[in-house]
Amino acid sequence: MSDPWFYWAVGVAIGLPLALIVLTEWQHTLRRRGSTLLGPVTLLRNFLLPFGALLAVMLGASQMPAKSTPVRIVSTLVAIAILVLLLSGIRNSLFAAAPDTSWRRRVPAIFLDVIRFGLIAVGGGLIFAYIWGANVGGLFTALGIGSIVIGLTLQNSVGQIISGLLMLFEQPFRLGDWIETSTQKGRVVEVNWRAVHVQTGAGLRITPNSVLAGESFLNLSRPAGHRTLTVPTVFAVEDRPDQVCAMLNRVASQLPQVRQDSSPSSAHVGAMKYSTDIPLHSPNDDSSAKNTFLRWIWYAARREGLHLDEADDGFSSPEEVAEAVRTVVAPTLRLSAEQQHEMAAHAAIERYGAGELMQANGTVPEAMSFIVSGSVLLTADAEDGSRTEVGTLQEGSFLGQSTLIRHPVTGSAFALDEVTVVRVHRDAIERVVQRSPALLQEFGRSIDDRRASVLRALADSEPRDTVT
Repeated sequence: MSDPWFYWAVGVAIGLPLALIVLTEWQHTLRRRGSTLLGPVTLLRNFLLPFGALLAVMLGASQMPAKSTPVRIVSTLVAIAILVLLLSGIRNSLFAAAPDTSWRRRVPAIFLDVIRFGLIAVGGGLIFAYIWGANVGGLFTALGIGSIVIGLTLQNSVGQIISGLLMLFEQPFRLGDWIETSTQKGRVVEVNWRAVHVQTGAGLRITPNSVLAGESFLNLSRPAGHRTLTVPTVFAVEDRPDQVCAMLNRVASQLPQVRQDSSPSSAHVGAMKYSTDIPLHSPNDDSSAKNTFLRWIWYAARREGLHLDEADDGFSSPEEVAEAVRTVVAPTLRLSAEQQHEMAAHAAIERYGAGELMQANGTVPEAMSFIVSGSVLLTADAEDGSRTEVGTLQEGSFLGQSTLIRHPVTGSAFALDEVTVVRVHRDAIERVVQRSPALLQEFGRSIDDRRASVLRALADSEPRDTVT
């Protein structure tokens, strides 16, 4: 009972199951929490602990010589498990769980690869030296001479690696940044030993580190939150520059991607050319913001009689206006043929693009708009800037009826798809309403119903205190 092998055997027989139980429970807890330490604990439980117990049995319980081949093999497995656990622990505890604003999150992956390679080289040398008794000095000397030969043979590739290391040490960009060079524009998705991978609109473009380090490039993501998109446009010579710039600024300010702390700015840059600067949160919004802006100004320019790309508006002809008045306006206002002809002279057909603002909260409309085709979303605007859906208007409905009482509208209206309306000026509507008291009462009820719907939607959207 006093032999040393007995205590080793009892210790392993009792300690191994207990340690497995503790590590298993710890592993389950980390898995539920989604912790980054799950990987190291799994390595400790599944590899290091069994190999360590086996080594303890061989050296302590079985009294096997330390220099025997089986003991050296198991010792090598234990050392490898410790090395892998050390690498995994450093990566998961220091870098994987680092906050986005921490310096650890900004360390490029290539630097981590260098550190990992160095630790593996040192760990491998210690294993060969202390476990197998190898001459590590001679091995490193041979590796040094071999590395010189390999370096001369692969000097171009090594040059790219050195260029990448120097460039990343300076950190002119990080993963996720948008860069623009003379040949490409995109988002950096990977940086490795040889090249930088940039996701562009045409696909993944791989640029060697030496090429990128040898030319100038623009980092569109720095400083953060200060991206400005410049969109050029062309209008006709007869279009008034102030009117064009006002229209461009108004449409740009309504873009969902625009940064709220800044305002768009448009300028006449000569001849028929205009330039609009749109402040955005990120270069990631460039494509969607530009597409939406160009699509919306196509509709807005035609509504204001401007000539985008020197084009004329051809869909508001007198015949189409008369047909829209007859089919949409006349049934609502109960117009006679003579009244329809008279109203057509004060009406125009307008179109709105999907998502475009048709009626802003708090404005006094100058006309009523009758929907010829498309759908319109009505929203209620809260004081904090949030919006709540009130309802939708379909073909045959109207909006802007508060023009009759000169009161600001409550809520906003957005085009859900391409919307075509016939817009009738206030004076023409008033002349019809004055001859029909019943129609005036209907419009009054409609205004009250819309206002009540907006108030109801705002009340339903307010957070309510829960009683516990």
